[in-house]
Amino acid sequence: MTKTVTNPPSTSHRHSAVLFFHHFFFFFFIRTPKLKSLTTKPHLLLLLLLCHSFIGSSNALIRTQKKKKQKKKKMGEIPSTGALVPAVKPEPSPESAAVEPSLPPEPQFQTTVDEDVIMEDADKDMLCPICMQIIKDAFLTACGHSFCYMCIVTHLHNKSNCPCCSHYLTVSHMFPNFLLDKILQFLKKNSSSQMANTASPFQNLRQALEQGHDMSIKELDGLLSLLSEKKRKMEQEEAETNMQLILSFLHCLKRQKLEELNEIQSDLQYIKEDINSVERHKIELYRGKERFLVRTRILVNDPLATNSWPSSIDEHGSAIINGAHSVPVVQMGSGNSQSQKPDVMPQTKFQGLQRKDAYSGLDLQSVTPSAMVVARKRQIYSQFNELQKCYLRKRRYWNRQSHKWEERDRNTVSREGYNLGLEDFQSVLSTFTRYSRLRVLAELRHGDLFQSPNIVSSIEFDRDDELFATAGVSRRIKVFEFSSVVNEPEDVHCPIVEMPTRSKLSCLSWNKNMKNHIASSDYEGIVTVWDITTCQSVMEYEEHEKRAWSVDFSHTEPSMLVSGSDDCKVKIWCTKQEASVLTIDMKANICSVQYNPGSSIYVAVGSADHHTHYYDLRNISQPLHTFSGTSKAVSYVKFLSNYELASASTDSTLRLWDVKENLPLGTYRGHTNEKNFVGLSVNSEYIACGSETNEVYVYHKAISKPMARYKIDSSELNENEDGSGSYFISAVSWKRDSPTMLAANSQGTLKVLVLAA
Repeated sequence: MTKTVTNPPSTSHRHSAVLFFHHFFFFFFIRTPKLKSLTTKPHLLLLLLLCHSFIGSSNALIRTQKKKKQKKKKMGEIPSTGALVPAVKPEPSPESAAVEPSLPPEPQFQTTVDEDVIMEDADKDMLCPICMQIIKDAFLTACGHSFCYMCIVTHLHNKSNCPCCSHYLTVSHMFPNFLLDKILQFLKKNSSSQMANTASPFQNLRQALEQGHDMSIKELDGLLSLLSEKKRKMEQEEAETNMQLILSFLHCLKRQKLEELNEIQSDLQYIKEDINSVERHKIELYRGKERFLVRTRILVNDPLATNSWPSSIDEHGSAIINGAHSVPVVQMGSGNSQSQKPDVMPQTKFQGLQRKDAYSGLDLQSVTPSAMVVARKRQIYSQFNELQKCYLRKRRYWNRQSHKWEERDRNTVSREGYNLGLEDFQSVLSTFTRYSRLRVLAELRHGDLFQSPNIVSSIEFDRDDELFATAGVSRRIKVFEFSSVVNEPEDVHCPIVEMPTRSKLSCLSWNKNMKNHIASSDYEGIVTVWDITTCQSVMEYEEHEKRAWSVDFSHTEPSMLVSGSDDCKVKIWCTKQEASVLTIDMKANICSVQYNPGSSIYVAVGSADHHTHYYDLRNISQPLHTFSGTSKAVSYVKFLSNYELASASTDSTLRLWDVKENLPLGTYRGHTNEKNFVGLSVNSEYIACGSETNEVYVYHKAISKPMARYKIDSSELNENEDGSGSYFISAVSWKRDSPTMLAANSQGTLKVLVLAA
């Protein structure tokens, strides 16, 4: 037999019990006069709450069973399914349930606030299922649901069923729910008292005034006086706070300006000391030159010079010391007219001899400054702010060092007469103003006659700077003799060695000890060591899974080399074995690698993660230093010395780092580099790089702005070639300890450039 699921006996019995329980309490407690007075007592109210909670739970159980019946009608038997991950329901935000602290002027808004407070803790059975608000004038239906009277009456005008369970329903099947109304009134009173206890005195006062409480004029006067006194105190406290704030600001500003003043005074003292040192040194140079000139006159047998030699030196030296700020070319005597008369003739002949020596190139101070001096002064003025920063930076640095090595600095100053900071800056000023432009020494075309232009990806000089090799997308390594390229006509530049490769090449590196070995990395991830004498590969390493961008031989260990690839791996190789010696796994593509020139255990890595990493190969679990500051990928890393590392990034900046102290030393801007490999090369003083504007830029390592640049104009390209504006410099390389460099662009043009004044 099958069970009837449409009307289970348990449901109907429970429904009848609920109605009986409700009406029993209603008629027994409310309609009975003696017991009606007990409804205000707390124990009766608790009993009423228990009653209503029982009713609510019963109603909920009834609704649950009805829903099950409806599902079974539609689906028959409910199939069993696997366990589902429960979804986390969002909790109501505290802002939605917060009560507005201030009381509005309209009194009926207080009721709304009370209702909001009640709704926070109300059971769902206390909410009208139609309007979803606290039930007003509650009416109970025959099916056990409570509604607002107006809500259910309005609903029954349109439909004759219960909004909750859809049972047939008319107005005659509804009864007033006095019990629920009393419970809601009790909750409203409690919420009002709670708000009164938690409200501020101002809110209580405002509420009392708005509700029309009587107050005498005397009480109002006292209240006004209290309020005015409170206002005066608050204004005074606010004024004191403002004064304290501005006083704190002024003290901070004063302290900052005093620090700046002390720094300026210290800088001014440095400048005065250095001016005196330079002038003393200048006097010594002038005395030495004068002795040399007098000695030259003695060699030509001039007796007048022999007689005037001691006196002229002494008198001229004293004159220079007396007027140190204006050093004359020749000044005899110390100011006495009688002492000047005997020296008139020697002075005239000495000046004539000095003019004679000036024509022969011996005079160091001519009347008209040379064009070179004018050009160097012009360069100083054009970069005066940068030079000023450099001078003060070096002067302050060496002043701090003097406190650490006070004895050594004192000995140095007394021996040379120069502060170490001034000596350091003099070296910078000399090397910076020595050159101001780049000029072309020679040019050669890297592309073949019947082939399209070739991007030169790498240029490298050999150990002795006699040969240089080029490589790129042409799949060929070409080795040229530098002297023949510079000295021979442009049409006869042919490589002395040419080696074909299987793939496009990205980088070259000469062995620093074995002149005939050169390493290459290509687009297939293969690292190859070549012997240029036999034009054959010595070793091939194929462990990289993607394109290898960079390779470098160790300076101190000729058999060791390092490579970096798009597979996010740095690999250390040895020419004595086929497998890699060491692998460093990183999280981003590797763009450039280089050994420290002073050690084979330190490697610098430029990565696409916008950082430059410096590794100690004895512990590769994490980098020794990580240099950050660039906003894009680091495309090149090059060492200027054992402690100075330069990096290039596609954010159009170059940066200099101190790998010993883990400090930034400088940032260089001026070129354009946003997406291409444009080359980077360094020597002890200068940094050269390419630009996507088809220009070569040269920076002095102490100055952040370019000191020289050269543009390969489109007029220099073949007239039948289109898109000349899209060419860019693709590789640069300094000739070691020389102002000469090589630069190639994406068209395949290679130029030999030299720094010039």
